[in-house]
Amino acid sequence: MAIDAATVRKVAKLARIAEAEDRLEPLAKELSGILNWIEQLNEVDTTGVEPMTSAVAAELPMREDVVTDGGDPAKVLSNAPKTVNGFFVVPKVVE
Repeated sequence: MAIDAATVRKVAKLARIAEAEDRLEPLAKELSGILNWIEQLNEVDTTGVEPMTSAVAAELPMREDVVTDGGDPAKVLSNAPKTVNGFFVVPKVVE
């Protein structure tokens, strides 16, 4: 797939990227090269290959699901700049 300077200009405009006119043609060649490389991936035979989310099989460490008392609320609230009736007071963000 070949990309021309007009396509690069259009994509740059849509992305709100200011690009000098003399840079459009080199960018078009560079992007065309990248797309050609990506098209080569279509030639790889992937029959029988399971889809994966990662190249490394890893499991997350699990912790015991233990119920706690949540700590000392008075101690936690002592760090807050302002509290009311045991709750944090935060600025209103929606009018």
